[in-house]
Amino acid sequence: MVKREVVGAHYGLRDWLAQRVTAVVMAVYTVLLLVVLTSQPQLDYEHWKALWALPVMRYSTVLCLFSLLVHVWVGMRNIFMDYIKPTGLRLTLYAGVILALVWYGAWSVQILWNT
Repeated sequence: MVKREVVGAHYGLRDWLAQRVTAVVMAVYTVLLLVVLTSQPQLDYEHWKALWALPVMRYSTVLCLFSLLVHVWVGMRNIFMDYIKPTGLRLTLYAGVILALVWYGAWSVQILWNT
């Protein structure tokens, strides 16, 4: 006999929704960036620096970056839950991914705001 655990009707809905919303945000940002880059008369250092000096580009890039980090976290966490069975190893991998994502996020924001 199979023993079933009742976990609620919305189990996994938050992860599914997070993956879809972050994917849409990244897709919209990619289209925006492609439109902006193709509309530039030339892509030299001065135009590139002026583009990233605009607050709308900086904030939209940070939003895309945050979406990417959340997207990666949900995906990696689900992979670890599915394939890494020893709890200690899984928690160690979780901590490593979290530290790496925080580091990458802070580093990216620092690069973006130091232009």
